[in-house]
Amino acid sequence: MHGGLTKALRSSRLARRSVHSHALAAEANRATNALVSLKFPDSPPAEKGPLSGLRIAVKDNIVTRDFPTTCSSNVLKNFVSPFDATVVHRIRENGGQIIGKANCDEFGMGSLNTYTIHGPVINPFPLSKVGLNNDKRSAGGSSGGSAAAVAADICDAALGTDTGGSIRLPASYCGIVGLKPSYGLVSRWGVVSYADSLDCVGVLARDVETTSCVFERISEYDPNDPTSALPETREKADALSSQRLDELSSALAEGSLHGLRIGIPQEFFPSELSNHVLNRFRQSVQLLKERGAQIIPVSLPSTSYSLSAYYVLASAEASSNMARYDGIQYGERIPTQDPSDLKKVSTVYARTRSSTFGPEVQRRILLGTYALTADAFDNYFLQAQRVRQLIKDDFDRVFAMPNVRYAQPSNTPAQASQKVDVLLHPSAIRSAPRLDEVETAASSLDAYVQDVLTVPASLAGLPALSIPCPPSSSETEEVEWPIGVSIVGQWGSDHFVLAVGKFLESAASV
Repeated sequence: MHGGLTKALRSSRLARRSVHSHALAAEANRATNALVSLKFPDSPPAEKGPLSGLRIAVKDNIVTRDFPTTCSSNVLKNFVSPFDATVVHRIRENGGQIIGKANCDEFGMGSLNTYTIHGPVINPFPLSKVGLNNDKRSAGGSSGGSAAAVAADICDAALGTDTGGSIRLPASYCGIVGLKPSYGLVSRWGVVSYADSLDCVGVLARDVETTSCVFERISEYDPNDPTSALPETREKADALSSQRLDELSSALAEGSLHGLRIGIPQEFFPSELSNHVLNRFRQSVQLLKERGAQIIPVSLPSTSYSLSAYYVLASAEASSNMARYDGIQYGERIPTQDPSDLKKVSTVYARTRSSTFGPEVQRRILLGTYALTADAFDNYFLQAQRVRQLIKDDFDRVFAMPNVRYAQPSNTPAQASQKVDVLLHPSAIRSAPRLDEVETAASSLDAYVQDVLTVPASLAGLPALSIPCPPSSSETEEVEWPIGVSIVGQWGSDHFVLAVGKFLESAASV
């Protein structure tokens, strides 16, 4: 549906690169700690593919054959993969250049990019703001390094992973664009697993056009990934998205959103939502109304329980996935001075895991292991799965576009007119928190709350695009920090979501 980068955008990338030299990029990386490996190519990019001219960073939980993949964990600190992940291979074959690996929370478990052996990622936003240079704030997590590298202009785009908001939260904090695709559209082969039923590979970039271009090149069926959506399912979803875009094409060509129905979920305004985020979100809604969009309040009642269900399910899956790192088959082996310790396999396992896993990974393994015990399985794990299904049903009920993954009857024209094309909500409950606030022992539960607005789309497997809110007229320091707004669509409507995001991005820049 999309070609490569436009000539104008590619030219602007190359022109900025000539000014923003490798030395300046390296300096920006030292200031932000965004990339844990950085190597610029010796030769200029060859014009041989739709991604030619793009320099792309890859999150450190996506394997690459020419950079270490540590997952920001001591257990994998010396690991170099013998192969590239599918998404990395597709970046390369389309002309993109991989310049390094991005810092992240250990195994993707975190919301603030502070649980990492490489040190926390520092939000690069103050680098361009006089008077804020001493205000060190989080870049978000777990894909904070990917977001910071893009925001600091170290790279043009970055690959991240999103399990419960790990792309959208950093995108919001750093003031860039972040796409979590529909579950199954982008291959996970070569991605180190955290929670298999939730993990998605996505894209972070400075604008929607670049995000869309990279997404188009990596969102293909992969027979190596058992969760990859089949070609016929993709075709059905694309056809529905194209049909709806055609219906809106005349209005869009005239710079109008007339006919677009946008739902505002009432449950997405929790008490933790800060006032300045709410005000910025209202400005975005008003902008869309002025462009002709129909704003419709909707209710997704089961999403009120999404955070609890998410942390039960994600921790349970993490417990299973982390079990492979035992110091024997996988992971760094911790030597012992006492030969008797080797007589029990459990002792070797315990030494490896207690010495190489960080505190947050250990915490989630314990939570997940408990949820899977016989005593807790029914009350926690199965109940969380039931809640997840209710959340999926809530989304399907409000979208005009049917969910092609299930045998769901199509809406009649009358029914569709009462439903919405996309949902709109704040990407985060606040702007980027200060690092000295989040590095306290009492911050773990506070960090979990950061995901409250992003996990519903993850549990339902839906596409979600975070883009920066339009600039505020206020001049207070807090409001100056970036705030994101998320556009959520039905499963497989990623191109439609990107088209709406492109329009909002353009309208905000006028």
